[in-house]
Amino acid sequence: MTLGRGRFAPSITGQAHPGTLLAALLCWLDARSSGREFVVRLEDLDHTRLRSGQREEMLAALRWLGLDWEACVLQSDLGHQHEAALDTLQAQGLLYPCQCSRKQRRASGRRSPDGGFAYGNTCRGRALSTDWRECGQPLRVRLPDTRVELVDASGADLSQSPADEMGDPVVRRADGVVAYHLVVVVDDAASQISHVVRGRDLASSTATQFHLQSLLGLNHPQYRHHFLLLETREQKLAKLHGSLPFSELQSHFTGPEFCGKLAKVAQLQKSDAPCTPAHLMASFDWHRVQTEDVLFPQ
Repeated sequence: MTLGRGRFAPSITGQAHPGTLLAALLCWLDARSSGREFVVRLEDLDHTRLRSGQREEMLAALRWLGLDWEACVLQSDLGHQHEAALDTLQAQGLLYPCQCSRKQRRASGRRSPDGGFAYGNTCRGRALSTDWRECGQPLRVRLPDTRVELVDASGADLSQSPADEMGDPVVRRADGVVAYHLVVVVDDAASQISHVVRGRDLASSTATQFHLQSLLGLNHPQYRHHFLLLETREQKLAKLHGSLPFSELQSHFTGPEFCGKLAKVAQLQKSDAPCTPAHLMASFDWHRVQTEDVLFPQ
């Protein structure tokens, strides 16, 4: 009897890097140590950034690290479910076209919990007078003006009034791509995901996604947010992304060697001795895992 399902859902708009592999390892350990199935979902909707072979490269990187999975899902194969969700939101009268630019949002000067600029729901009064498929502008969804009281599995308080603090989210871009906030909740429901483990940079989006799940009649997974790998960029610390691609990692390390380095950074073992995810699973406990973001490489 399965105890639920976990997932790892990387964007395949670039190569895997240490941050990708850390997130994958922690997702896998969380699922496997609890007897849950593990699903890999490849996020490939942003056609403007895709190139040939990225799907195979990502799966090769995960296998190189020593991970396995029960199912692999391609996000673009779920398009009919994304459309059905938009149909549901339109039928509730919750979709509206937005003509506001990023420049206008920045001009407001009001910061949102994710560090960006909050959207002031300026276009809420604009009606969607046609089928959403025929609208050439970005579409937003009107969220309830209520507060979400939410604490994740690590004890982090994610409570928020997302309609006010973040603003109504875009759910379909002007180029027709269905946006992250909507697809992530639809995709998780489609794969019956019960536990979501992801980086703390996404923690501030959880309340927005909670509201979307409620509007669509979907179950709410249990969330946990983990530490990030950081790099120095322009004399500031920023989330590590892309500067150490898998092609370079693979030329310097074996999978077990790099797994050992990630395990040490995460405080799952005292040294960076080569190991496998299966070896780490036997003693995995979130209470042992690093909680503070880490500059990488150390």
